[in-house]
Amino acid sequence: MPDLDADLALLVTAAREAGVIAMRHFKRDPQVWDKGDGAGPVTEADLAVNTMLADRLRTARPDYGWLSEESPDGTDRLSKQRCFIIDPIDGTRAFIDGQDSFAHSLAIAEGDRIIAGAVFLPAKDRMYSAHAASDAQLNSQTIRATAQTGVAGASVLTSKPNMAAQHWPGGVPDLHRAFRPSLAYRLCLVAQGRFDAMLAFRRTWEWDIAAGALIATRAGAVVSDGAGATLRFNAADPRTDGVLVAAAGLHAELIALR
Repeated sequence: MPDLDADLALLVTAAREAGVIAMRHFKRDPQVWDKGDGAGPVTEADLAVNTMLADRLRTARPDYGWLSEESPDGTDRLSKQRCFIIDPIDGTRAFIDGQDSFAHSLAIAEGDRIIAGAVFLPAKDRMYSAHAASDAQLNSQTIRATAQTGVAGASVLTSKPNMAAQHWPGGVPDLHRAFRPSLAYRLCLVAQGRFDAMLAFRRTWEWDIAAGALIATRAGAVVSDGAGATLRFNAADPRTDGVLVAAAGLHAELIALR
């Protein structure tokens, strides 16, 4: 068995180091490239953080696999018992625009489930964290998801296209919608109880949601793909069929409308 406390401490320390690097570039006109094929932008900060994390984490756990948005993927990780799943900067467009809601998302999978995760927002100094046997925490204080049991009056973090009628054959739910650019941050805001749910129905990269999914689960929320199925990680194709996170009763009602 892995030492969950030690693995989580490693992620938290590395996430804070990532924040130091990111803040050196934040609001300082970092160099930006387009990754092409609709993959969006990448900045010199993303790449610098990725380089540091790869060195720091893989040196500490050389037997773990590696999956990162900013590293070429391969099949070697599939044979590893445990694997890092990393988004060096989640919300790169927000980072480029000088918005403070970008995040570093660091997780460890054992088999197909996440056992440790940290999401750090350096511009807000918010560290969300959990492992498979711990409470979810924000800056070392326990956090809990809401006890919302129904759609009426519920708040959701999602983009407007996800509320189109085509996604809701049972009827579009009347939710109070808000948005944040980082998927990892959205999951953590549900874990924190600031919103009742978050959802995204298009295919979703594992590195965007791995850490936040565990944190939300340990905070008492129900986490699934967009159709209600259990999320599986470190897959050959590292994408899920969307993600839906909500308080238990609300999650069931939203799935019923799908």
